[in-house]
Amino acid sequence: MPTGKRPQAPDPVAPSATVPVRDAATVKGKEPAAAGLEPHLNQLVVASLGKRRLPPEDLERLRQLAATAADRGTALRKLVAEYLTSVHRVWTDLSGTGRALEPEDLREVGSALIGAIGEATVALTEGYETAHRAAVRGEEAMRREFVDDLLDGRTDLGRLAERAERFGLRLVGPHSVSVARAGKPFGAGDDTTRYVEEALTARFTTQDGLITTKDGLLVCVSPGAVPDVPDFFATAVRSAVDEPCRVAVSRPRPGPSGIVRSYQEARSTLDLAVQLGLTAPRVDASDLLVFQVLGRDRAAITDLVATVLGGLDEARSGPRALLETLNAYFSSGCLNTTTARRLGVSVRTVTYRLTRIRQLTGHDPTDPDQRYILQTAALGARLLDWPSRPLQPSE
Repeated sequence: MPTGKRPQAPDPVAPSATVPVRDAATVKGKEPAAAGLEPHLNQLVVASLGKRRLPPEDLERLRQLAATAADRGTALRKLVAEYLTSVHRVWTDLSGTGRALEPEDLREVGSALIGAIGEATVALTEGYETAHRAAVRGEEAMRREFVDDLLDGRTDLGRLAERAERFGLRLVGPHSVSVARAGKPFGAGDDTTRYVEEALTARFTTQDGLITTKDGLLVCVSPGAVPDVPDFFATAVRSAVDEPCRVAVSRPRPGPSGIVRSYQEARSTLDLAVQLGLTAPRVDASDLLVFQVLGRDRAAITDLVATVLGGLDEARSGPRALLETLNAYFSSGCLNTTTARRLGVSVRTVTYRLTRIRQLTGHDPTDPDQRYILQTAALGARLLDWPSRPLQPSE
């Protein structure tokens, strides 16, 4: 006989109210991204029927589950999709249990369920992102350690070659190293570094170049079998940097030890270009070999400059004009007309200055047998920045 009273809903906290749920791990006979959700799904039923929030320990379990999925390489969207699929099955079971409830009760249960799902989804995302950030930091640390070992030569070469494979670099064959320097130091992960790295990745394969930073320089290690990489790297750097910058490219050398030497050569080439006052945005180490050879024995080159060119100090206006004429004469192929055009003077002036050089130094720049020593001394003067800087005695 009807009593006029509303049916009583089952006690949401009682064990009988807990709806058995099917664990996501049983789906399709394999372990999905959201495997291990059964304890949470039961908590979800209890929380929705009891119209309360999920307990903190359940949310922590979800964070750990998401971290495990991230470690396995599962995409976050796949994890969330499988979680919502599992929740959908729970809602179906819950709807069957709550058929005796009034519509108002169903609305309250649904609202509680949606709130709990929201909390759970946030917890999954937090756990996944935390694990992902930790993995990225770990990968960056490993990459930085590898780069330092590669460029400094501080570890076993065989082990280094094995580690290089992890970062898409094969150390077989010769490699060249390109380094870029700008007014603002380059940093790992900054906009400029990412732009250059993405440009190279789009143009070449990942094995055709390793982009990294070291000591404020942007560094590109590339195989000698792909000679276009240094040119493209230099172009990408100039496009990414809104200030003057310079790129130096080493000669290719084989093996991991060759990369160390090439990196050191590229850095010294950058410094040498500044010392010589070169304005070209790209400098190849092979073009400055003679300066590197001369610079290895500074005392000897100082003696050479002082002995061969020291007489130019006796010129009425000083040695600078005569030394500039000598450099222009050699770079023009020892042609008076071309030299005059480069200097913006008459051919007669060039002839006069060459004569004065012969008189003051005792070496005739027009004589093939005497030309080499004058040219070597002139290169040494550029290296020592003479006559702007006085020569330092070797003794």
